[in-house]
Amino acid sequence: MADHRYRVIKRLEAGGMAEVYLGEATGVEGFKKRVAIKRVLPHLAQNENFIRMFLDEARLSARLNHANIVSVFDISARDDTYFLIMEFVDGANLKKILDSLQRRSQRFTLPEAIYVCAEACRGLSYAHELQDENGRALGIVHRDISPPNILLTKLGEVKVADFGLAKAGTQLSQTDPGVVKGKFSYLSPEAANGKEVDARADIFSLGIVLWEMLAGRRLFLGETDYATVKLVQQANIPRLSPLNNQVDVDFEEIMLKALAREPDNRFQSAHEFGEALSGHLFHRQMKVTNHNIAMLVRSAISEDSLPAKSEASLIDRLIQEELDESVGLGGKKTPRAMPMTLGEVEQEGELEDPMQWFTEEVEAPKQRNSRRPAPEPKRGNTGWHETGLEQPSALDDETSEQIAANSIQPFSLEPDPPSRPPPAGVPSQSSAPHLPVTAGAGAGAAAAKRPALTGKYVIMAMAVLVMLVVAIALLGRYTF
Repeated sequence: MADHRYRVIKRLEAGGMAEVYLGEATGVEGFKKRVAIKRVLPHLAQNENFIRMFLDEARLSARLNHANIVSVFDISARDDTYFLIMEFVDGANLKKILDSLQRRSQRFTLPEAIYVCAEACRGLSYAHELQDENGRALGIVHRDISPPNILLTKLGEVKVADFGLAKAGTQLSQTDPGVVKGKFSYLSPEAANGKEVDARADIFSLGIVLWEMLAGRRLFLGETDYATVKLVQQANIPRLSPLNNQVDVDFEEIMLKALAREPDNRFQSAHEFGEALSGHLFHRQMKVTNHNIAMLVRSAISEDSLPAKSEASLIDRLIQEELDESVGLGGKKTPRAMPMTLGEVEQEGELEDPMQWFTEEVEAPKQRNSRRPAPEPKRGNTGWHETGLEQPSALDDETSEQIAANSIQPFSLEPDPPSRPPPAGVPSQSSAPHLPVTAGAGAGAAAAKRPALTGKYVIMAMAVLVMLVVAIALLGRYTF
């Protein structure tokens, strides 16, 4: 069996624990397939607990094979990091779609929101009910259902991603008692209280997602993480109908059942929740297909589309080198012969510390009747910028006056105009420290013009004398 090779193309997402890259798997006879490469950040690769959790995700995800779940193909390892080779989903996550709609002061329609969550229920139902080779339930619980982990493709497909916090009976890494995992705003009340969770926790989290899609705002969001967790523990759910006129009484009951504080009062399975959502569409004769979702995805992607960059990033070169030297599941190192082609990767620059922002207020001096702009403040404490891209600083007043005094000034045969007092309310030149020096205005300009005028008068006097001598000589010649 030929070894697969993976080539990095561009970065897709970056988080606090891992980065996801678009890659390409190549094989014999020109075989190519686009994949997503999830790379553990180097500082976490040294954390044994995190690596065990990462390997648990890889083993668990390898068992999942469903149209509504992102597939995992392979895992590669190197001395200092790990790579997860996954299905590439050509589209956007639900968070990106929600942000795009919010910028346009829009929200999901009721049929579209129901369709997305009903499809997510299909994937969750498959994972919750999955069994091993002996027919025993694996007891999989996602535990991190949130908008970033629900992916929508350009064809309108819905896929649940990132089982990194999932719990199953076959996992090597066991959850510590009382440890809260998952995003705080999308926890179930039992998870927020540090209790044991089951599949019904995912139903509550998906109910939060559906509520936010229809309300156009967050459900549980406090000023601090602790405040957010307390809101989840209380699980006070506002009714949707005052926030969305598409919501009727029957659908309100579906939402309240999915978001019940006690697990026994909720839908008891993702399949039951999905059937209730699909049944509401059917009884209300609401037509929605994957085409409607595809239009939303394409609209959101078009907003964030950026021109491709031709220059490769140093980070991607390093990632490619790590992939070339990685060890696959077979335990063999892959050679480093294939050249790398990179593009569309955002360059990273060295940035200043944001804590220095606005530590020193710098005000530009007021200028009146001036053609020269105010000098820019020094770059030390005025903002966050990339080093090496600073503009040249403005010249100070002393240097500007020296340049004005030594530069070539235009000649004028007229005498200098007499100085006039400035109008009322306008400061004189001596009292305005930042007025620019211009020709014919000010002592500096006058001093620069006098030597030139003196030389000109000397030349004119000599020319007149020469003309007089020539005239006298001609007169004497013709007289005698």
